[in-house]
Amino acid sequence: MTETRDEIGLEAGGGVRKKFMFVNRKAPYGTIYALEGLEVVLISAAFDQDVSLAFLDDGVYQLVKGQQTKGLEVKNFSPTYRALEGYDVEKLYVEREALEARGIREDQLLVPVQVVSAREMGQLMEQQDVIIGF
Repeated sequence: MTETRDEIGLEAGGGVRKKFMFVNRKAPYGTIYALEGLEVVLISAAFDQDVSLAFLDDGVYQLVKGQQTKGLEVKNFSPTYRALEGYDVEKLYVEREALEARGIREDQLLVPVQVVSAREMGQLMEQQDVIIGF
């Protein structure tokens, strides 16, 4: 049987397109994980990979509107999440249970997301080629 380039996941440029999911579990400030994770996402998307982001546990705080970082003396990088669409990163998943446990509503988030249950999140993860946690 002869497979087409699309069936085996090859792009027109000859590279293999992989499904990457970046899993964000840490609060946005206090560690380097959230900022570094966002930078890796942007780099991966620039290389035309199929990129999605998942926000679980305290990672949901990364997407909350109105972050004030002046008292922490660090730059507020949360507006960068709005740039993801320009990199064709449109698959953002937030775990419903993580939002509920922290009293956060979907309308309090910076960007449009798909809110999914923990079970659905697991199913999404099973569909990925590569999962990288931050």
